[in-house]
Amino acid sequence: MDSKRQNLIFLSLALILLAVMIAGSRNAGVSCDEVLHYNHSVSVNNYYTSGGKDLTCLDTPGTHLKYYGQTYDNITTLLIRISGISDIYGFRHFMASVAGWLAVLIASLLARRLAGFGAGITALLLFAVSPTFLGHSLNNLKDIPFALGYIAGIYSIIRFLTSEKSFPAGESVLLILSIAFCMSIRAGGMLLICYLYLFFFVQAVTGHLYGPRQGIKRLIGRLALITFISCIAWFMSVLYWPYGLQNPLTNPLKAHLLMSRFPLTFREIFEGNFEWTDYMPWYYLPKYMLVTFPLSVMAGLLIFVPGYKYLISRDKILPWSIILFSVLFPVIYEIITKPNIYSGWRQFLFVYPGIVVIAASGISGSLRMLRSVHLRMALIIIPVILSLHPAGFLLRNLRYGYLYFNELAGGVKGANGNYETDYYFTGQAEGAEWLINYLEKEGDGDTIIVASNFSAEWYFRNMPNVKNIYLRNEERSCYDWDYYISTNRYILPFRLKNGLWPPENALHVVRAGGAPVCAVIKRAGKDDYLGCKALNENRNDEAKHLLGVALKNNREDEMIFYNFAVALNRTGDSLRADSVLRECLAVNPFFEPALMYSGIISARREDDEQAAEYFRKLIGFNRKYFEAYVKLAEVSSKKDSTAARNILRECLRVNPAYKPAVESLAELYRRSDPELAAKYDGIAKKLK
Repeated sequence: MDSKRQNLIFLSLALILLAVMIAGSRNAGVSCDEVLHYNHSVSVNNYYTSGGKDLTCLDTPGTHLKYYGQTYDNITTLLIRISGISDIYGFRHFMASVAGWLAVLIASLLARRLAGFGAGITALLLFAVSPTFLGHSLNNLKDIPFALGYIAGIYSIIRFLTSEKSFPAGESVLLILSIAFCMSIRAGGMLLICYLYLFFFVQAVTGHLYGPRQGIKRLIGRLALITFISCIAWFMSVLYWPYGLQNPLTNPLKAHLLMSRFPLTFREIFEGNFEWTDYMPWYYLPKYMLVTFPLSVMAGLLIFVPGYKYLISRDKILPWSIILFSVLFPVIYEIITKPNIYSGWRQFLFVYPGIVVIAASGISGSLRMLRSVHLRMALIIIPVILSLHPAGFLLRNLRYGYLYFNELAGGVKGANGNYETDYYFTGQAEGAEWLINYLEKEGDGDTIIVASNFSAEWYFRNMPNVKNIYLRNEERSCYDWDYYISTNRYILPFRLKNGLWPPENALHVVRAGGAPVCAVIKRAGKDDYLGCKALNENRNDEAKHLLGVALKNNREDEMIFYNFAVALNRTGDSLRADSVLRECLAVNPFFEPALMYSGIISARREDDEQAAEYFRKLIGFNRKYFEAYVKLAEVSSKKDSTAARNILRECLRVNPAYKPAVESLAELYRRSDPELAAKYDGIAKKLK
């Protein structure tokens, strides 16, 4: 096939994919991260338009957003301002799809450069059936632009190091721009500089040992050029990054060190457990990749591994070494260091373009090597068959592409309750769209309170009679609202796996891949809210009556059971309170307030064994429920002070700054070891 026809086929497929990605971005939901990063980008642009006087963007103690360069975000917001674009998130999604497509294009061009036209076409087709990457390309202006910068940097490094020119001007400019762009999104982009130096020295050493050797002057000149490129790229990376601009030399390093050990932790579902992100097992990342990669991509990787000796020609060893290292090193480093990781492999999307290059080269290279027509047909048919599952999912659920799970996990339906699915809250968009249509048909002109477990204000911006409030799912009965939009984020695995969410009274349920991702609920009555309000105001008899009525109408909400039990206990009916709490734990055995309150009530009755059982169960479910450690130590100390001390030490291993545990430890040593007790007293005084 002549090169013109090859180029036409390649370009046509690439443009079709671009059209699909842009069209898909129009229906993408607003993600939770997106709201935070857009608001921060506004602050960043205010910093520059005020001449550096508006320092809001440097004051981000809760989100740590100042450590993100997020240049692509900032540029997008600048374009929105200049152009007067009203559909803010629609334009952001368009820009995300462009960044995602550019990453796809560069990766496919790299595959074509290293393994031929077939590999480039195969790479485009594999990307077309890659739901996670395509899904994030619809609305993720953080991880997708970083992936673009990373693969562009890898491509530029390969072009630079394999250039025969003494001073490759074009390659140098591309290298500067790609490194600067990547670092300006995340400081971790400085890895590209490390790769550049590493493989320059690898090239020099292997050339000296095996030839062809390079003259010392050429090596020194190249090293000087690499240093110049790195310095210029580093400087350019902080130009649109206020925190980096404060100290261009050290602040990018500080940002990288902090973000590699991200201080904020969350709880999410993994392997059916609801665990804290800083306690995930070492295999979290590879396991998530295993159950979310398209099997066609994994097949390409499996083909490449045993056949790499035949697929990689001698003159391509250096480029392939760079690609393989750029994919393997970040993943292996994460496994070894076990940083605070969450949301699947979202933070490692940047290695996926390189993975597709490898997989595509494995498939196309093997096709070239095989002489048997039957084997060649099998090698074509197998990836096609393996692509049917992700392709079918994308055709039906393009806007939810990022939450795809492959056949190994049983699809999204099989993953429901075993892994996080809609961790970005994107199902909220479809739920809000449905509710808007519903409210327009109802024609209610009064103020309507719509609650949601993440802000939904953007969707109701054109409905002045709708007030949106945020509230957590388990606290929904304690607030005043008329409709509630709830995604499956932070819903316990117990409820998801047993079909206890969405609730039976849901007006509308949004599904993706056969699993519920969002529910719209209409409130039947407000006795639960009024009862909770009365309870908070110590009108306990009234609270008991209202919550009793609410419980008759709704026996799915754990918080109503809990609040009713509190009201009963306050009015002296502790036995009935016990019974209600048991009913609550039957509805949800892991409802933390009920476990804690049951333990406290049992301890007051001096039923220490029962109390200890509740506290242990609570700690087993949530290792960071620190108050339970102290309560468990209290009841345990009556029989075994050593065991009580060990419980408190375990608490302090999880949270060394938990003051009540330090104070309790001091009390346990007060008589037996006054000196040690005084030591703990001193530590407690220093803690807030």
